[in-house]
Amino acid sequence: MRGLIVDYVGVLDGPEEEVKRWRTLLKEIKAADVSIAILSNDEGGPGAEPIREWEFRGDVDAVILSGDIGAEKPEKAAFEAAADALDLPLSDCVFVDDSVLNIRAAVDFGLLGLLYTVFDRTSVEVQAVFDIEGEF
Repeated sequence: MRGLIVDYVGVLDGPEEEVKRWRTLLKEIKAADVSIAILSNDEGGPGAEPIREWEFRGDVDAVILSGDIGAEKPEKAAFEAAADALDLPLSDCVFVDDSVLNIRAAVDFGLLGLLYTVFDRTSVEVQAVFDIEGEF
């Protein structure tokens, strides 16, 4: 696996301490030569600036918003847009989301899906997939 695609709302928009932990984990994942994208069903526009900031700061390589691409999760086109932004096939990407419907769709389309419930659990799963060690 060479790509990580992460949902924003319900995953990356949590309490400040959790957001810091995500940023630290994502930094380590990028250091392991893994490309990272955020895939959100956000409509885009000025209200999406907090999401776009993740890319501007260099936390992720791309931010894909449904309002910009005209497709929403769980549509295949949304997942394809995120994988394309990372220049990877769907089968080389891991997808993290808090919606089981989106996870099921991602798996059906060939991604490895990880259901987000709490940071500590998801961190362990992501670390195992990408062979990342440490406390986050």
